[in-house]
Amino acid sequence: MKEEVPLEGDEKFITALRRIALLGGMHDYVVISSRELGDLLTMSQQSASKRILELLDAGLISRDLGARRQRIKLTPLGVEMLRKEYNEYQRIFEMRDEVVIKGAVITGMGEGQYYVTQAAYVEQFTEKLGFTPYEGTLNVKVAASELHKVQTVRKAKPIVVKGFERNGRTFGDVECHKATIQNIECAVVMPSRSHYDDVLEILCKYHLRRTLGISDGDEVEIRVSLL
Repeated sequence: MKEEVPLEGDEKFITALRRIALLGGMHDYVVISSRELGDLLTMSQQSASKRILELLDAGLISRDLGARRQRIKLTPLGVEMLRKEYNEYQRIFEMRDEVVIKGAVITGMGEGQYYVTQAAYVEQFTEKLGFTPYEGTLNVKVAASELHKVQTVRKAKPIVVKGFERNGRTFGDVECHKATIQNIECAVVMPSRSHYDDVLEILCKYHLRRTLGISDGDEVEIRVSLL
């Protein structure tokens, strides 16, 4: 498998990927010649052919050479590159200094309660977040249509609560982002070790279920600071 490494000069790839995606190449193969791609990118057929080879070499597209014409499709890595570009433009034009994420309250596995009760964590939470958290987290399952916003939060500069060792066990770093739910101050916490990609854990000095009168299945909006 090709090693997925950051690419230098991504702009030239982004433009080509965007054109291919607009033709439907994000979900299925599209038939397109080097000349046709060159016309879309305002470059020569030779340059477009070279760009296709560069995209293939970078693992950003896959190609099927049929009897008459080539078919091209974005790979998951190519889609992810476009998604990162999309997230950045969202921050410029839509999100500004915060992002609003919607999700449904669920019952967690008790992981949040475990690390929130660790004294070495609690001391840092209190110092860095400005409140001593309740012994537990509110778990919110994020809708699939909102997951790109979670990725935007992950890319924002976090408040880092340092990990530690105790009794031969290592506790990892926890990244935090200040947030509010119905104007109540809280924080989204993202442990370095987590079983979920689509669940947010929320710290607050209050028991949020009781304070907000919410239970499993209820929808909440979390306003997460990107600053």
